[in-house]
Amino acid sequence: MAMTLYDAPRCPYCARTRIVLAEKGVPYETVTIDLADRPGWLIERNPPRGRVPVLEEDGWVLPESAVIDEYLEERYPEPPLLPADPGERAAARLVVFRFDDFGDAYYAFRRGEEGAEAELADALAALDAVLEATPFLSGRAFGLADISYLPWLVRLRDLLGVALEPYPAIRAWLATCAERPSVAAEIETVASLAV
Repeated sequence: MAMTLYDAPRCPYCARTRIVLAEKGVPYETVTIDLADRPGWLIERNPPRGRVPVLEEDGWVLPESAVIDEYLEERYPEPPLLPADPGERAAARLVVFRFDDFGDAYYAFRRGEEGAEAELADALAALDAVLEATPFLSGRAFGLADISYLPWLVRLRDLLGVALEPYPAIRAWLATCAERPSVAAEIETVASLAV
């Protein structure tokens, strides 16, 4: 049986898993979820809110994008999306673990909270500083840490109209990542959401 991904095109967490699946070349079926009307069976697969993504295979169910992506990395080790060196691998995992620092600023901005614009600018400046020192968030090569941030940055730029000109390292990194078919496909998905 093929893997099934319970997916929502507008969800950046789902985008993480779509990118990993594309990078790994893993075939899967998609069940598109209407986030405004989540089916009860989805809530049973990922209680209590029925969040996506959820990966299912032969009745085995795994929710949460960061966990799914680690599982896919272990199950399909080629091409690798984590560095071979244990220290570099741990550093990449730490970047993923700390995503909420960036995600909190993103969602505060999206909700229009007071002070959110400055909080987002600080988060973008911090990310830009990291990318000035290394070509990828995962270290020397594209990987899971990059995939963990890409969907939000593409949505900031392409859906929310956030100018990334003040962040040249982020812009260069996005351009480099966009050359990958998996990321180019996600950029196309985001463009279809803007219509």
